Amino acid sequence: MRFSARTNWETTETELARALRERKESGQPIRDITASNPTQCGFTYDEAAILSPLAAREALIYDPNPQGMLKAREAVCSYYRSHGATVDPVQIFLTTSTSEAYSYVFRLLCDPGDEVLIAQPSYPLFDFLAALDDVKLVPYALFYDHGWHLDIEAVRSRITPRTRAIALVHPNNPTGHFTKANERTQLEALCAEHNLALIVDEVFLDYPLTETGRSFATGPHPAPTFVLSGLSKIAGLPQMKAAWISVFGPDTVLKQSLTRLEVIADTFLSMNAPIQHAVPHWLAQRHAIQHQISRRTAANLEALDALLAQQTMVMRLEVEAGWYAILRIPALRLDEETAVHLIREVGVSTHPGYFFGFAGDGWLIVSLLTPGEDFMHGSQAILRMFKEP
Repeated sequence: MRFSARTNWETTETELARALRERKESGQPIRDITASNPTQCGFTYDEAAILSPLAAREALIYDPNPQGMLKAREAVCSYYRSHGATVDPVQIFLTTSTSEAYSYVFRLLCDPGDEVLIAQPSYPLFDFLAALDDVKLVPYALFYDHGWHLDIEAVRSRITPRTRAIALVHPNNPTGHFTKANERTQLEALCAEHNLALIVDEVFLDYPLTETGRSFATGPHPAPTFVLSGLSKIAGLPQMKAAWISVFGPDTVLKQSLTRLEVIADTFLSMNAPIQHAVPHWLAQRHAIQHQISRRTAANLEALDALLAQQTMVMRLEVEAGWYAILRIPALRLDEETAVHLIREVGVSTHPGYFFGFAGDGWLIVSLLTPGEDFMHGSQAILRMFKEP
């Protein structure tokens, strides 16, 4: 049997995955401080308010619209108004996830073998998404100096005749870096200069910790810009599979983008009617879960800093937003070996730095979304590993 080369991935179980599986199978306790699923982190959800919109009688009628139902798109536009952006429903395309949104945009912009520049460190899922659409990801490095920064010349140096877009996560996952106003201006000018598009993932936009960032949905838009987001993070509802693409840019290219995206969306018609009818309700209710999440992440960050202040071997990198904290640890061994040791000997699960594309060793990533007790015990276990003699 011959399979597509695009699915020829290395799927052998890693030592880290094996250690985690064996720990769970043994029945031994495990404190997972990598939590990214809010529905399993002890938050309170209003079950009736979330589930009742799914029973809308209108959902029994099949009335397909490639872009999604108007009332759902209007609700998305209302969300952007709260961020100071004016968006017309015609600029919105509903998708089942930001993963699907990326795929739509990759198909819109790229032929097989074309390139998209993407920041590192970043979320590893992008590699799989790009491979499935025959797109080559080319990393450009974020650098850290009392905060994360974008080196526009480093981005420029990665552009080739096959480059079609520059992608960024705003704020970045896991660094929590907001793209600053001057960085945005430089990126937009670079895209306009080289006839490139800008792809911006804003799923963590509503979770500032120390800084507040401006949505790329706000204008002006001198280059074609595709802003992605969804309810997985905004409303803490990853199971409901509701996301979108907002399309911006100069008039001529905007019209072409909308026309071509409509054909792509019409080919799949992926979002089901009950979800679309529920989107306005869920967006209107988002503040309740956002408040709980923000309170949890802020409390965990404060607790982590209090622990770090008692020692000198481990430091935390500055974070402006999102759900993660990055720890700089002594590089005494490979990061995976450190993570495996924590699982097997201590019962704590963390992300090693390479998981997000960090160069070299000496990095652990922990989730601020983790329930407080687990986060405290897990953090203490990490610091005990590097206790000063």
